[in-house]
Amino acid sequence: MSKPELTSASEAFAAVALAAIASDGELSAVEARALRQQLEYRQPFRRLSDQEMGSLLDRVLNQLRGSNCEALIEQATPLLSIAQRETALAVAAHLIHADHIETQAELTFLDQLQEAFGLEPARSTSILEVISLLHRDSLAS
Repeated sequence: MSKPELTSASEAFAAVALAAIASDGELSAVEARALRQQLEYRQPFRRLSDQEMGSLLDRVLNQLRGSNCEALIEQATPLLSIAQRETALAVAAHLIHADHIETQAELTFLDQLQEAFGLEPARSTSILEVISLLHRDSLAS
């Protein structure tokens, strides 16, 4: 039996987001909640019922379980436009910062994602810097 493939930009986008939170080998409740929040307000996800959203995430999770993050990203990349890749990179970085613990595996994932997406290096750096600034707790004492 052949392994199912990603078939649309929306599946690819969700796959990148899921791979980001799975890149450290753990799926925390905080990250899962952040993933759902990031998808729920975007088209076409905001039109999906809870059941449809669950089904989509289950399909993508099965894809991830059937391979690994790198293979999933390789499969997702050609389905995304440059603008979608930029947003997917920003969302991935946001999700990695969601639990306020950035592991080496997660940082490596972001490096691999930047490379796979083939974005301009300065653009990728800017995206990641802005997301890092958004998550910096600059008022903490």
